[in-house]
Amino acid sequence: MSAISTDDAPAAIGPYSQARKVGSLLFVSGQLPIDPATGSFSSEDAGGQMTRCMANIAAIARAAGATLDDVVKTTILVTDLGAFDAINAAYSAALEPPYPARACYEVSALPKGAKVEVEAVIALKG
Repeated sequence: MSAISTDDAPAAIGPYSQARKVGSLLFVSGQLPIDPATGSFSSEDAGGQMTRCMANIAAIARAAGATLDDVVKTTILVTDLGAFDAINAAYSAALEPPYPARACYEVSALPKGAKVEVEAVIALKG
């Protein structure tokens, strides 16, 4: 196993790695909608936050030699399923069919007051 990290995604805010490579799989920790350049949210709405979460996952994928096309599974945590349409629009804009397997859960709260958090499993080539 090895840790994968990049300055192009926000640093972990706790005792965890941005991602861990195990064999041909990359397990990406939940990504908050933090802009790594500013350290703050780039948007207050759930759709904009989803866009940033996916950009962070893309940056971590690149650091491991992969792209969002290699994502096989995501888990989305949201604080309001009423924003489901906006989240889906941003999610589908970041990915190409066939889309990854996915789960989406409403939770009572997320770190730093985020509205969205996304984790991913990515298949690595070679």
